[in-house]
Amino acid sequence: MSDKYPDDSGRRRFVKGVVGGATLAGVGATTAAAVNSATMSSGSGGGTTQAMAIENIAGPAPRGMPQIPIEIDSEGYLKGVWPEVKTIEENGVQIQVAETENYKGSGVTYTSEWFQYCGVESYGGIDPEYDSDNYFISGAAPGYTWQSDAYSEGDRLHVDDFSDYQTWSNDVGDPGLGKPATGRWRSEEAENVIPIQVIRSEEIEQMAQDDPWVQASTQEGFVAWLNKCTHFCCVPGYKTEGSGKFNAANDVYCQCHQSVYDPFSLVETLFVARPRPSE
Repeated sequence: MSDKYPDDSGRRRFVKGVVGGATLAGVGATTAAAVNSATMSSGSGGGTTQAMAIENIAGPAPRGMPQIPIEIDSEGYLKGVWPEVKTIEENGVQIQVAETENYKGSGVTYTSEWFQYCGVESYGGIDPEYDSDNYFISGAAPGYTWQSDAYSEGDRLHVDDFSDYQTWSNDVGDPGLGKPATGRWRSEEAENVIPIQVIRSEEIEQMAQDDPWVQASTQEGFVAWLNKCTHFCCVPGYKTEGSGKFNAANDVYCQCHQSVYDPFSLVETLFVARPRPSE
């Protein structure tokens, strides 16, 4: 199979930094309003949404993958924080939404609409009232050998198992950039699995010193995101075989169509979230 995006092809790349909501809003505001209205009419939630994401830096994906704020419980287990559940009126109907304004003083509004794309909006775990303890769970076929050795299917990810994050390597890219794990979130006893990826890294620890959002949404160097490529909804991986061919050995790489994401660049992205299905 030929290389779809060879190095000399001038493949699409995306500018680092925060996407200004005001700039995007000024382009075709009437069209955006129409899309927003159409998106919201057939179900609950959705519409124009600002989300924090790991940045898309190459390939056809239109934006980054949405970040999941992390907290570590008193026993050292990793959890993905779910926004506050509240009732609002939308188009004359009372609906449940999950939204936290000014998350931990960061100035960012964190909402479940961040995850309403790629069909995930129909998953049981995205329902604001889905009953979950929100722990990150290791799956039956994790993406890394160390994880298969440390966990059985259904185990919760624990901070102690990332203790070698400053030196860890799987011989892809540079060693010591961070230690990853794959898993699922808000998916126990649900029909669909919400895939996530976690990395513990000194890069994140350093970012948290100067950035209010990174400080609020990460802990002890851990960062996490919903692991669904925003192009065609495939599941990418950090430090995966074959990624070096696309200059992505130290990044998150989607093998389906060569989209690349930088897990150490957390940016604001603007997109139209899809509505949850009507009950």
